[in-house]
Amino acid sequence: MKVVVIGSGIAGITFAEKYRTLMPDADIVLVTIEQEGYYSRPLLSRGFTKDDIEQTIILKSFGKLRESNINIIDSTEVIAIDRHAKAIEINGPEQEKVIKYDTLILAQGSAAFVPPPFRPFEKLFFSLNSLVDLKAMRRFRQPFLTQGNRPHWAIVGGGLIGCEVASDLATAGDKVTIFHGMDRLMERQLAEEDSALLLNVLQTSGVEVLMDQTVHGFAQKGDKVCVNTEATAEFDALIVACGFKPRTDLAEAAGLDVGRGIKVNPFLQTNDEAIFALGDAAELPNGKLYAYILPIRSQALWLANYLAGQEQNPWSPPAFSTKAKVHGFEAKQPYNL
Repeated sequence: MKVVVIGSGIAGITFAEKYRTLMPDADIVLVTIEQEGYYSRPLLSRGFTKDDIEQTIILKSFGKLRESNINIIDSTEVIAIDRHAKAIEINGPEQEKVIKYDTLILAQGSAAFVPPPFRPFEKLFFSLNSLVDLKAMRRFRQPFLTQGNRPHWAIVGGGLIGCEVASDLATAGDKVTIFHGMDRLMERQLAEEDSALLLNVLQTSGVEVLMDQTVHGFAQKGDKVCVNTEATAEFDALIVACGFKPRTDLAEAAGLDVGRGIKVNPFLQTNDEAIFALGDAAELPNGKLYAYILPIRSQALWLANYLAGQEQNPWSPPAFSTKAKVHGFEAKQPYNL
């Protein structure tokens, strides 16, 4: 049996490693756009206070994974799924352009969400969703440090990623201004008391936080980028941190059912019996997407057992709670999940 996995985040890697231990003779292929290995995505937003982050963030190299007899095809984009032929079409350095499968696992996770009004300005801002993104931001920052200066960053979005990045940059010594459209930070996840505490922690670290801001767009002015609200302010760099969107385009183009995510049944199976989805991109029958490490890992382990014939019951989410943690701040109340 040939199992093809798309994605090398915690969902894809956990599934592939577990399935390998259960099915030593299975043909496992994992296709990923990533270049260097399996890394910790939560550490991306803490990538400015650690000089060696580009090395230490890698939890397992692709070379190490290949030693487990998992065929990793890295630096490669999957551009289409041919359900009739049970094959995927790929674009990458490999000469092979089509990979057949018996079972296909969609574990592509989510992409940074860019609000439609901001999309015409994508060349003017950073988003932080991959190691490539982090490296680009660190490269931008380096000339300032070499000259003994510090860049001034604008961050649009006061959710978890925006607050984490702001805190990390400020802790590293940079100037940071957050523009947030609501009247408190992380309003969807945090109780009011915790939002107020987080605001205080950020302001104490030197972050300027501007609430109730409607950002109309951006503009370039020389080597500066302008953020346009009721007024216009200039910055050295801009980060848009407006949340994440499950990667559903590939599935939708293949005719799979999608809603907020890729729709699956209680067995994580799509409307094609040969294709499963898990992780950030999978939408369960209850309409929920489980975008947290514990349930994603649970899904991956369950699916490996199910496909190996060692699990008959449907997946059910584990009981879990999570709290926001930013430099110097830990929420008193769990997230509103």
